[in-house]
Amino acid sequence: MSPNSNQPVNKFGDFSFAWRAWLIAVFFLAVAPIAPAQTAAQPELESVNLSIGSKTIRAEIADEEHERAAGLMFRKALAPDAGMLFIMPQTGPVAFWMRNTELPLTIAYIAPNGAIMEIHDLEPFSERPVPSRFPQIALALEMPRGWFTKNNIWPGERLQGLPGAGDK
Repeated sequence: MSPNSNQPVNKFGDFSFAWRAWLIAVFFLAVAPIAPAQTAAQPELESVNLSIGSKTIRAEIADEEHERAAGLMFRKALAPDAGMLFIMPQTGPVAFWMRNTELPLTIAYIAPNGAIMEIHDLEPFSERPVPSRFPQIALALEMPRGWFTKNNIWPGERLQGLPGAGDK
């Protein structure tokens, strides 16, 4: 404070606010991700035919980090009996959300032996994570909402034809 006033002394005048704002902006630009945010669906991925009971599923394989992160974002439709198989880099608990995903989906969390452990409906555009209750999940299969129920497929059943999973 100046001895002759009740106002604080600011050697930089009005420039002080601008200087701080500039430093904050530079900081956020420095720590912002270099890659642009995803704004469109990823190209269709390599697929595999899986079977469970009498049903055959064509599942795109998301086994790379960027493929798992993009998932089914921005997709407008899925073919009948088609979905996406997420292969986790290691076995453990998982959680999925529906950011930028307008398709209503159901997800199955799958153990390393191919057994479906849990099935959950996912809400379009929800950013609320849906965690697994079982700690040993190696894969996840997203299908159109209600597909598992419609096809009488429940936890405990095993998928056949799965590519390698876990501890990559």
